[in-house]
Amino acid sequence: MAKLTMTTFLTLDGVMQAPGAAGEDRSGGFSHGGWLVPFADADMGQFMTEVFARADAFLLGRRTYEIFAVYWPHITDPNDRITQALNTLPKHVASKTLNGVTWDRFAASPRRRRGGTDAEAGVRARDSGTRQWRTRPNPDPARSRRRVSLTVVPVVLGTGRRLFESGTVPTAFERVTTRTTSTSINTYRPTGRPQYGSFALDDAAKDSR
Repeated sequence: MAKLTMTTFLTLDGVMQAPGAAGEDRSGGFSHGGWLVPFADADMGQFMTEVFARADAFLLGRRTYEIFAVYWPHITDPNDRITQALNTLPKHVASKTLNGVTWDRFAASPRRRRGGTDAEAGVRARDSGTRQWRTRPNPDPARSRRRVSLTVVPVVLGTGRRLFESGTVPTAFERVTTRTTSTSINTYRPTGRPQYGSFALDDAAKDSR
């Protein structure tokens, strides 16, 4: 069974929209595109190269597919491992609204186009290996059982699409790895529902004092 890992860039207030360029994604009137670029450094680049080197396929949402398909097919540096991975490895689209796909390794099978969580289940069950997930997560992270790698950038934007929107099932995670560049890179895996407690003294403890 394949392992799914979601890797994404995130602001301190949880925004993940359009990190790479001003015009990348203006939906919802978003005007802060390109917020990641000033923080990109060699260490971040090395981390992303390692991430793509481990992948043997990609699972994309419709919006991510459309953004990637405009840019990456035109980047052809044979020495760039990220470029080579994106342009040569199989790619699956989790969408019920996409009319067609043209990027290399999409059109080989109609099963490349699946809807919603059906795409995730199909990709995971297909075979072993590591699948990179490039879209917002399933609203039930514990059920999806995938790891989440977050590159947290020290900037607050106030608006934009967030990684975990309202309606996400409450989920606890444990940290698997951590790494520091100009950003903080942490990988987590879901462990189930959150546990709750209180720092306040209960009535019995108060009475015994």
